[in-house]
Amino acid sequence: MRIAICTDAWQPQINGVVTTLGHTRSQLETFGHDVEVFSPASGFRTVPLPGYPEIRLPVSPGGRLGRVLAAFAPECVHIATEGPIGWSARRWCLRQGQPFTTSYHTQFPEYLRARLPVPERFSYALLRRFHAPAVRTLVPTAQVRDTLAAHGFERLVLWTRGVDTTLFRHDRPPPPELDLPRPLWVYAGRVAVEKNLEAFLGLDLPGSKLVIGDGPARASLQKRYPAAHFAGYRFGEELSSWLAACDVFVFPSRTDTFGLVMLEAMACGLPVAAYPVNGPIDVVRPGISGVLDEDLGRACTGALALERNTVRTEACRHSWGTAARQFEAALVSGDGPEANAERSPGPADSALR
Repeated sequence: MRIAICTDAWQPQINGVVTTLGHTRSQLETFGHDVEVFSPASGFRTVPLPGYPEIRLPVSPGGRLGRVLAAFAPECVHIATEGPIGWSARRWCLRQGQPFTTSYHTQFPEYLRARLPVPERFSYALLRRFHAPAVRTLVPTAQVRDTLAAHGFERLVLWTRGVDTTLFRHDRPPPPELDLPRPLWVYAGRVAVEKNLEAFLGLDLPGSKLVIGDGPARASLQKRYPAAHFAGYRFGEELSSWLAACDVFVFPSRTDTFGLVMLEAMACGLPVAAYPVNGPIDVVRPGISGVLDEDLGRACTGALALERNTVRTEACRHSWGTAARQFEAALVSGDGPEANAERSPGPADSALR
């Protein structure tokens, strides 16, 4: 099939959405599909997102996006994000009578509320409206599905995640520059307010705290926590080596839908310490691959005692091939029976009309 994936998050951005879509496209191509990604990198004029200059958003992408979509003539359209590309693709599909699927990657209402006094109910209403016309909305975990259902979202199906266990391994040699007192407690990912890094960096733990990644909160956190070590971005085999050299992966976020980096850390043999919230609940097996506790310090010390080989075995249960097959099964083409089936309007359809 010719599959169009429309997304505001794409390379060179570094986040879980880009990683997920990249692996999904690769897997779909091995299945024999023709996959085209329509993103800000597809020839649009862009501007930096305030507070995230590394993320660029297209300006008025509708006209060009419609033309390139029409030229590709997709049999299936998947809209991955709720940004300018996503809204423009949604509008094109509705005008063309092209059925489409969407996915929910980011707890945007919670992220926005952490930065601005915007009630979450307003954000959820807008997102309900965005996803309402989709034949299916793909979600990463059962917890996220239940949360969205409680907010009036409909036709929710699971699309899990995977990890590259060839790249992320526990037997890599440690980087020579990583010579710090142990235990080594590490976080990897975006350094931003919604990641709740203060909860990790403020803990009274022996050894050393390491932050791998970058983002708008890095400068202020480095100033407030001078004893922590900020390594900046690390990629590929280098990231795998840094993770494998540490002792516990600390994931303090309370707002992630999945937390793909937890699987990458687990594949490197790192047990996870996290709060018992969406994301960790679905990724971590308590007492096996990590410890979940409202007392994050207690979770850290408990995770330190777990066996690394067992942790990696848990990560190996997650395959990108399996995840891509779920994505493939959820797609809908313009001539499929589901595309033409009538459905009664529900609460998601009437939101913000």
